[in-house]
Amino acid sequence: MALGDRLKDNLVGAARMAAHLATGPLHSHERRTWGATPDEVEARLPGDELIEDHDWRSTRAVTVWTTPDRVWPWLAQIGRGRGGFYSHQLLEQLAGSLDGNVEQIRPDLQDLHVGDEVRLHPQLPPLVVAEVVPGSTLVLVGIPQAGPLARTVWSYHLTPLSQGRTRLVERNAYAHGEGLTERLAGGPYVIEPVSFVMSREMLLNIKRLAEQPS
Repeated sequence: MALGDRLKDNLVGAARMAAHLATGPLHSHERRTWGATPDEVEARLPGDELIEDHDWRSTRAVTVWTTPDRVWPWLAQIGRGRGGFYSHQLLEQLAGSLDGNVEQIRPDLQDLHVGDEVRLHPQLPPLVVAEVVPGSTLVLVGIPQAGPLARTVWSYHLTPLSQGRTRLVERNAYAHGEGLTERLAGGPYVIEPVSFVMSREMLLNIKRLAEQPS
C-alpha cells in the first residue's frame, strides 16, 4: 500500500475509532457481532472453555473467497515482531504495538506451537497459544498474574464453504475483576470500540491478502 493510501486509511480508522468511542454503548451489539451470523454468535467454539465466566465477548466474521489453506498462513504469523496484526498500521505504531505489518507469507513464522507467546505490545503480558490446528483453529489466551488487566481469549476459526470459500470467525472474550480499576481496564467501555475498529480492519486485510493471486 502506498504511503498516501496508508495515511488516508489510518486517518479514516482514527475517525471511525473516535466516533465509536463517542457513541459508547449505542452501537455495541453491531460492533460485537460485525459480519457474524446469529448462529456464529451463539456457537460454542474452541477456546470458549478457557473463560466460562466471561463478562463480555465479541464474535466477528468475514467470508474469504479462497480456501482455508490460503488463509491460515496469515493467521499463523500474527503478533508483534512477527507478521503484525494487519490493521491500521500507523495507529498501531503510535500505540507502540508493533514495528510494521508484513504483507507476505513468512515461512519462518509458520511453525506455531502450544505454549508459544504472541505479543500485542512491549509493555503488556503476551498472549499464549492454547490451541493450534493448522488450517482450522488458533486460540490465544492471556491470564495476567496481577494488576487490573482482564483475562482474555482471542480465537480464530476457519470453516470451508462451497465454491472454494472460507468463513473466518474471530472471537474475543474478556473476564475482569469487580473493582472500578478492573472494570475500566478490562470492561467494554474503551476496549470494545477500539477493538472493533482494529479487528474489522484486520479481518478485511487478511481477506484481501489471502484472495490476492499467488
